[in-house]
Amino acid sequence: MKIFRNTSEIKKKEKLGRRITLIGLAVLFIGLLASFTPSWFPPDSPAPNALIRFVQLYWVYISFGALALGFLASNVGSYYINRFAPRRWPGSNKIARPDELLAQGLKGFDDKYALFLWSLPQSSYLLAGPSGILAFTLKGDKGKVSVSGDRWREKFSLGRILTGITREGVGNPGRELEQIKQSIRELLQKAAESGDISVDVNDFPIDGAVVFINPQAELDLDNPTVPVMPVSNVKKFVRNRARAVKVSGPQLREVMHYLEQQAVYDKQ
Repeated sequence: MKIFRNTSEIKKKEKLGRRITLIGLAVLFIGLLASFTPSWFPPDSPAPNALIRFVQLYWVYISFGALALGFLASNVGSYYINRFAPRRWPGSNKIARPDELLAQGLKGFDDKYALFLWSLPQSSYLLAGPSGILAFTLKGDKGKVSVSGDRWREKFSLGRILTGITREGVGNPGRELEQIKQSIRELLQKAAESGDISVDVNDFPIDGAVVFINPQAELDLDNPTVPVMPVSNVKKFVRNRARAVKVSGPQLREVMHYLEQQAVYDKQ
């Protein structure tokens, strides 16, 4: 399997997440210092300079404002880190990023397949090959997720509230996946109109799946409108999809070549 991974973009966003997290911690520390102002510089005592006097008068606002801003920044930073930084996953000794877990789950396919990881703007995780085009929406949260048709629900817990910003949240990945598939079809349609490819885009198979990469995710599925699975089942899904669809060799090579030209990736 050929892998086109935009490692530079992934590491850039990981670094951004770490910087935002550090800024958030620094702001929280400033708020903590401001909370000690009444003890260090009582309001009725003379201030050594204008800055201290300002803090004397408004330490409550500074402290609570820093608490809110610092908490928000720290959680936004964690949001990026969870998606772009390597980490140890529950029940496993693996330290890997989400994109690496997906690549490992698909390991074993030959070069008839191409995996695009953060290298195409239309889809962060896209596989092209005898199975047609498959877009994946990855979810890294743990806990019980129930899917009935197009309705997604997470089991309520205190942890969900405390980590509400850092967690991705289940949302409605089915709708998200449909939007991704539409953007991919539009990309191929433009390529066909410009003559870059001669494929009948309406007949070319484009599908996708929602993949949960956290081993502690518990899935309760009741006829979901889109395929939903743990990452351990993704290879089987691709193989079944390849047997179900019909893609001619020339068409497939043409589309894959075009996607490779559009991809931004780091050459190994």
